[in-house]
Amino acid sequence: MRTDQRNSNGRNRSGTSGRQTRRDDYYDDRYDARYDDGYGSYDDGYGYDAYPDERVSRSGRSSSRSGNGSRQRQGQRSRRSYGGGNNRRRRRRNSAASVAVIILLIIILGGAFGLKLFLDKYSYSKEKADMKEYFAITDESDVPLVWNNEISETRAKLIDGTYYMDLQSVQKNLNKRFYYGVQNDSDENGMIIYCLPTDKLTVQVGSKDVVSSDGTDTKDYVPAVRDGDTVYLALDFVREYTNFDYATFQDPNRIRITTATDPITTATINKKTQIRKSGGIKSDVLEELDENAKVTVLEQMDTWSKVASEDAIIGYVENKRLGKTEQTTPEPVTDYAEPEFTRKLHGSGGKINMAFHAVFGVGGNDTVWNDTANTKDVNVLAPTWFWVSDNDGNFENAARQDYVDYAHSIGMEVWAVVDNFNSTNLPDHNTFLHTLDTRTNLINNLMAQVDAFNLDGINVDFEQIEEDNGQNYIEFIRELSIACRNKGITLSVDDYVPYEFNDFYDIAEQGVFADYVVIMGYDEHYAGSQEAGSVASIGYVTDGIKYAVEKVEKSRVINAIPFYSRIWKTKDGVVTSEAFGMQDIANYISENGMSVSWSTEAGQNYAEQTRDDGTLVQIWIEDTQSIQSKLDAMTAADIGGVAEWKLEFDVPEVWDVIANYMEQ
Repeated sequence: MRTDQRNSNGRNRSGTSGRQTRRDDYYDDRYDARYDDGYGSYDDGYGYDAYPDERVSRSGRSSSRSGNGSRQRQGQRSRRSYGGGNNRRRRRRNSAASVAVIILLIIILGGAFGLKLFLDKYSYSKEKADMKEYFAITDESDVPLVWNNEISETRAKLIDGTYYMDLQSVQKNLNKRFYYGVQNDSDENGMIIYCLPTDKLTVQVGSKDVVSSDGTDTKDYVPAVRDGDTVYLALDFVREYTNFDYATFQDPNRIRITTATDPITTATINKKTQIRKSGGIKSDVLEELDENAKVTVLEQMDTWSKVASEDAIIGYVENKRLGKTEQTTPEPVTDYAEPEFTRKLHGSGGKINMAFHAVFGVGGNDTVWNDTANTKDVNVLAPTWFWVSDNDGNFENAARQDYVDYAHSIGMEVWAVVDNFNSTNLPDHNTFLHTLDTRTNLINNLMAQVDAFNLDGINVDFEQIEEDNGQNYIEFIRELSIACRNKGITLSVDDYVPYEFNDFYDIAEQGVFADYVVIMGYDEHYAGSQEAGSVASIGYVTDGIKYAVEKVEKSRVINAIPFYSRIWKTKDGVVTSEAFGMQDIANYISENGMSVSWSTEAGQNYAEQTRDDGTLVQIWIEDTQSIQSKLDAMTAADIGGVAEWKLEFDVPEVWDVIANYMEQ
């Protein structure tokens, strides 16, 4: 049974047919978005105002089934049809308006996005750089250094309000004369020693007292402190004896150190701007610069320049913000002046001609009369008298007064030699230099001999020094020079030919403190060498002179030449040699019928022979010709003189060649 309850003639209660009712229902259901209390009004579903419903309301609905009802229904359909057309037009207008709004929103959003892209590309970043990260600061005591407008890997420390730098960095970058050592073997704390021309300063690590021969100077800070295994020096203390200046800045803590006085390029900022971490407007800001701020231009590129500000910030500024650049020469870093080192040079005022005299015991002095009989123009005798014999700074002594009196009588000064290799009692070549007490004892003992024998000078011949003992060695030279200068005698120091592998002998520092630096221009090939060769080829000699005068004033460089050669024998791959003086070598060559020819490469005569048993004999000969070749190189370099190793190895005719050199 159908549930719409039609009447008997098939019509519903309103009097309309079923077909028509379905059409009308279809219309109503399609457009009535919301039914609310009949059909008095309806909402179009688009969010706009409700419109009056022109259809009949419930109160006006007729229940008549007469013809009048039919006409009413016809009018009702007409009104419905008319009202539907208006609604469709309204909906089209509303849809158009919605599209316009959407398009407008798209335009606005697109413009905003475009503006963002534009700003992202062309606007200047205001992001501040993390300055602790920029300077790689690790803790509150860590202070970065800007060294001559370059951020340095070296760091300073802020300890109790005082700025410090580690000793190794001070020695490497500022002043290598600050020396750390110990008073004696029981000194666990250590001390800093600083040598001046006639005095030395000492300060115990952790103490405020700086001690010199003038007394004690108590500072208001601690000049030297220890942090773990590292010793630090106060920059204020270092600056008292070093030509540099420094300035400190905060937020974060940093130090600018200035040592150079080379010309620099400067500019003035023409408009307020920023120093950035790198060249680009999006780079983080390191510092704000006001108009007229001064900067140092470190590197100029197309649109940006690398600059340093006056408070030690290094970064990049746009070129358009730089005024005219100009070259300026900085004022002297400080008013510090290096102390004057007076020299006790030879009384003749001319070239030195120093003959080494090997004395192996007091009795060896007796040979001096015979060994000097044929010499010409020798003005210094250097007898090997003092041999360090223990680690306490004591030595064996072969000095004799009649020797000194004789030398003075024939116009020769006596520069006594102290060495570290002739005593059989010395445990090793290095330990005696390790403490201040042992060095002081050795120096005092030497000065006592100077007084006792009226010596004119001391010559130091310390060999086989180890690299890790280099600083102790050069400190001994400094301390000894003070004693010699105060005593009014000459200090000379013997050195291997300088190369990188032995640069810890530090002939440059020797040249500051000693009066003469002697280059031992021999032992190019020595006893124990695994290949045969010259004792002193001309290339070896000229190299030694060249390197020495690069570090030491040439008038105070002496080149020592050999009066000996080596006879080299090679058999079955085994190389041996023996050293002989000039006459013995000449005799050996003659007795063995060896052929001799000049070697241009070596700058000397060369002899060679193969024995019946297969032994190869070779000699690079030191004679008047080779000596002349070396003296010519010395004349060309205009150095301070010549030394000879040794008396007794010479021949009379070689002195004529040397005398000619001395007169040039």
